Amino acid sequence: MTNLLLVDDDEVDVMTVQRAFKKNNIRNQIYVASNGLEALKMLRGNGQAPVVPLQRRLVLLDLNMPKMGGIEFLRELRSDPQLRATPAIVLTTSNEEIDKMEAYNLNVSGYIVKPVTFDKFVEAIATLNKYWTLIEMP
Repeated sequence: MTNLLLVDDDEVDVMTVQRAFKKNNIRNQIYVASNGLEALKMLRGNGQAPVVPLQRRLVLLDLNMPKMGGIEFLRELRSDPQLRATPAIVLTTSNEEIDKMEAYNLNVSGYIVKPVTFDKFVEAIATLNKYWTLIEMP
C-alpha cells in the first residue's frame, strides 16, 4: 500500500481530497503537509525517522502555497539524492502552461487540475488511483 503525502495549504482542499479518497474506497494512509518546507521535513525526518515511510510513497502536490511552493519543493526534492526518485503528482488549481511545463521538467508523474465540482473531483481521484495501481511496482 502506498503512503501518500498531500502537500496543500488549503484545509478545504485537504478535506476534499480525503472525502474523495473515502468515496472511492481508497484506504491508503494520507499524511498532510501545509507547504514544501514541512513536506521536506516529513520526508527527510531531519535526524529522526521520516514521518512518511520511505517505502512506497507518493507526493500529491499543490503548487500555490506559502513559505515554499510546489515548484520550489520539486526542485529541492529532485536535487536531494535520498528523495529524487520519490514520485510526485501535481494536484492544483493552476492551469497555466508555464506551471505544467516546469512541473514536467522536474519529472512529475502527472499534472491534474482540480475540478470545480466534487463529483468531478471524485472521478479524478478514481482515475488517479487506477493509474497509480497499474504502474505501481509490487
